[in-house]
Amino acid sequence: MDQQWPEGSNADPDAARERYNADMQASRAAMRNLFRVELSIAHMGLAITIIASVLVGVVWSPRTGGIIAGAFAALFVVALAVALLIGRRGRYAVRAAYKFTFGWANWITP
Repeated sequence: MDQQWPEGSNADPDAARERYNADMQASRAAMRNLFRVELSIAHMGLAITIIASVLVGVVWSPRTGGIIAGAFAALFVVALAVALLIGRRGRYAVRAAYKFTFGWANWITP
């Protein structure tokens, strides 16, 4: 089978595969760093969510505050299900889901 390589006819398929694998590893490492969150930051995200839900419930309506809290609870349940499906067990699955659900506070803290 004759493949067309961007480098031309003298291309080394093994070198191209190694470059591809190195690029994929770098990309995955960048994504892991993007979503790496400390537990204290997740606690801050939970606190902000609770404060926002209560504030919205007081200012607009309790139903709206409940919808916001319910949306985060649903996100936590989905994240927990995914964590369990990929093989995490027990408190490690709960911790991963908690960090995923409330780790967004890492993006708003200095």
